[in-house]
Amino acid sequence: MSDSRYIIPTPVNEPVKAYAVGSPEREEVKKAIASLKAQEPDIPMIINGHEVRTGVRHRICPPHDINYTLGYYHQGGAKEVQMAIDAALGAKKSWMELDWGERASIFLKAADLLAGPYRAKMVAATMLGQSKNVYQAEIDCACELIDFYRFNVKYLEQIYEMQPNSSPQQWNSIEWRPLEGFIFALTPFNFTSIAGNLQTSPAMMGNTVVWKPSKTQIYSAAVIMEILTEAGLPNGVINMVFAPGPVVSDIVLNHPDFTGIHFTGSTGVFQDIWETIGKNIKKYKSYPRIVGETGGKDFVFVHESANMKQVVTALTRGAFEYQGQKCSAASRAYIPRSKWPEIREGLERDLKSMKMGTPEDFSNFINAVIDEGAFKTLSGAIDKIKSSPDAEIVIGGGYDKSKGYFIEPTVALTSNPNFFSMEEELFGPILTVYLYDEDKYEETLRMCDKTSIYALTGAIFAKDRVAVVMADKILRFAAGNFYINDKPTGAVVGQQPFGGARGSGTNDKAGSIINLMRWVSPRTIKENFAPPTDYRYPFLAEE
Repeated sequence: MSDSRYIIPTPVNEPVKAYAVGSPEREEVKKAIASLKAQEPDIPMIINGHEVRTGVRHRICPPHDINYTLGYYHQGGAKEVQMAIDAALGAKKSWMELDWGERASIFLKAADLLAGPYRAKMVAATMLGQSKNVYQAEIDCACELIDFYRFNVKYLEQIYEMQPNSSPQQWNSIEWRPLEGFIFALTPFNFTSIAGNLQTSPAMMGNTVVWKPSKTQIYSAAVIMEILTEAGLPNGVINMVFAPGPVVSDIVLNHPDFTGIHFTGSTGVFQDIWETIGKNIKKYKSYPRIVGETGGKDFVFVHESANMKQVVTALTRGAFEYQGQKCSAASRAYIPRSKWPEIREGLERDLKSMKMGTPEDFSNFINAVIDEGAFKTLSGAIDKIKSSPDAEIVIGGGYDKSKGYFIEPTVALTSNPNFFSMEEELFGPILTVYLYDEDKYEETLRMCDKTSIYALTGAIFAKDRVAVVMADKILRFAAGNFYINDKPTGAVVGQQPFGGARGSGTNDKAGSIINLMRWVSPRTIKENFAPPTDYRYPFLAEE
């Protein structure tokens, strides 16, 4: 069908299922959980379409039940990383020359597979492997990933339709070429949707990819690969490797055909990668594209005119959904001193009502943090707050790892606007509150802007429109995603393209055409239908 003109269906956001008691989706996920737990998979790497096992097996356990074994994955090394690079380069020519509509059809099919027969399995795998409650899993690994596949394909169509003007007797065009080489996708644990987007968005544009998922997300990453294979993805286009980060980086970032990285993770790791790329710049055939979304120290700023019940709900959901393990999670709040008693009372009421435990019990709002490293960091931060003269724990502050890695939703109050938990990303269910005097609204806004190195998300709550406008202007560069009277989490593909600047990344906006543009290298082509036959211009004629 190379002579066809493809018209991609206009995407709409996938409806979020409620998983109410007695609903079909609730029963389907319960059955999927039981089915997964009845197995103990031996998860291989997928390189050039083949299962690769090394015999070096690592156990996978649910973060909420560390004595239970979900399965094992095979860890690779330098050999497997090189195999993945070779496979990506070997598949490059046939993949980029495949008609774009044929490429698009694979991801549209993947979206429909995920929306239908794979939905319950994917949700169950994310719940078990990443300790995410059913509603958070539904929003993430089902709806958002479906949206990424459908909307990105539409953006692909729009990019290809962008063409220059032509003058008489000539025809101008732009060829949207993939990058020359292979892409490295390094994906995080906290969003299955991100793990499913970072390698596929470059692939849609004709690139081939080496993909390293987080070791704590491998359980659901295997389902992503299963869906893509079922959808017809050719061998070698996306190669999934499980190897230690330093091993992968050493080989990938020193390879002359490395042409770009698509990253979500910590600011420190991203900066180290960028530094390595800079040192290696003379080794590469092309200047690599560096696209990354990193940390956040996201704020909720409350004006005295705000609806305080709305503020309480925004803080409860924004700070504590998925245990605060979102780069967009609310982790610092600026609250008028006179409004604190009302807000504190509301937070105490909400947090007291929350149940904590396994996501298999659908009544649990709070589940476990991802692993022992996260537990140590968060429990250490809580202890530091407890021992500081500049702060106090006012709600929560407990933790326990006897069965799983459980951290209570915790609210700290500080008198120091530069207290460590106001500046440093903790990536967990810890919210730090700073109280300000109402007559220092503008001054405190400017303080908020300068407090942290990050600039990912932030929110202003106010009824007073002048106060909203002031916050919008002063905090213009403090957040790449800014919310007015809403929590700073929950960006939707096609509605709020996601990303931040400063220490939060390159702001290339996942879920938008902006991101897809990073994975192509345009070539301008001019064809002259009537070339001149004499070098002389009219101005050369003598008087």
